[in-house]
Amino acid sequence: MKSTEEQHHKTIIKVENYDQIDGRNALHTDAKSLSLGLDPEKNPNDIIGKIWHENDDACSAEELPLTRILDMAILTAQSSLYFQEAYRHEKFYDPENPLIDIIGLQGNRMTVEVDTDNPDLDEDILAFYDTLQKNGELIGERFKILKRLLEDLGY
Repeated sequence: MKSTEEQHHKTIIKVENYDQIDGRNALHTDAKSLSLGLDPEKNPNDIIGKIWHENDDACSAEELPLTRILDMAILTAQSSLYFQEAYRHEKFYDPENPLIDIIGLQGNRMTVEVDTDNPDLDEDILAFYDTLQKNGELIGERFKILKRLLEDLGY
């Protein structure tokens, strides 16, 4: 995907064939490409991640700062760990204590919890768990790659 003057996104690193590896959507997705780059006009202090979509010869993109992408990866890993433990204990959540974990970030904390405001939580949490199970191989493969890369980086 080519960035345009209107978008101001300066792609530095890209994955052009994302439509071929987009999890269960592979080969049937409108997400065609991923990129990391800069947008000095809009977000001068952030590396921006974009998911490029193509529909009917039009191109659009979702934009996320790199820290948000990593925060989503943290949330995904924490959620997967939570559901592994919940399955072992045969209890997916405690309505009296929805807290999953508190993760320290930037001198503050990311409070990860079950959304007890969801009126369909009992059935939705089981559907979420089932989806994690169905996608376990796809997610696990990505976690292993992230682990290897983080170890290579010295983290």
